[in-house]
Amino acid sequence: MNIKKLKMAEASFLARFPRGFADPAMAPILKKHNVEKLSEFAQANLTRTHFNNPEHIADTLVRIVSRSSMVSMFEKPRFRDFVRSLNSHEKEHLAFAFEKRLYGRAKRAGFEEILGMLSHYKLAKWPLISTVPFYFAPTREAFVKPNTARGIIGYLEVEDMQYKPGPSWEFYRAYVKLLNEVKKEVDPSITANYAAISGFLMTSM
Repeated sequence: MNIKKLKMAEASFLARFPRGFADPAMAPILKKHNVEKLSEFAQANLTRTHFNNPEHIADTLVRIVSRSSMVSMFEKPRFRDFVRSLNSHEKEHLAFAFEKRLYGRAKRAGFEEILGMLSHYKLAKWPLISTVPFYFAPTREAFVKPNTARGIIGYLEVEDMQYKPGPSWEFYRAYVKLLNEVKKEVDPSITANYAAISGFLMTSM
């Protein structure tokens, strides 16, 4: 990672927004994305107890994706229709996959099961596979937007990472690690969550 370029991006962002994401000038952007409110909704509706009710989980997944400002208007209805087309057994499978993805030690297995279901419906897109985990745990999970991820990797000259459009657990973990390394190097006012880190970089590159 090119630390010098990272520091240049940080300086550029803080010159425009001295208080980072707490700067008054950032208020309209924060209101538009409303990560905190949707994160609260995800955490309240994806508890371990809720996973005993696959219908509730399916409805919650659709609500999160539909309300996210980071998922494209093209992908939202396709995801909604995908979930609604599932029978009760398939919804149970989807809920179980998300439970593994969000809890415990089988996160990779959950990721790959979700990816498998989305792939079957030609919906294996980074935004759709990363949206729910991000809102559930925004300080631990990353939202992967293709152009953003590609841009960050290129700008920071990360030589051992190459963006690929097909989602994979290996790339996801490497991307989270990269964002965590960025977090350690920059001012805390711009690192509230992984989407904030991505946002400040894309704004400043």
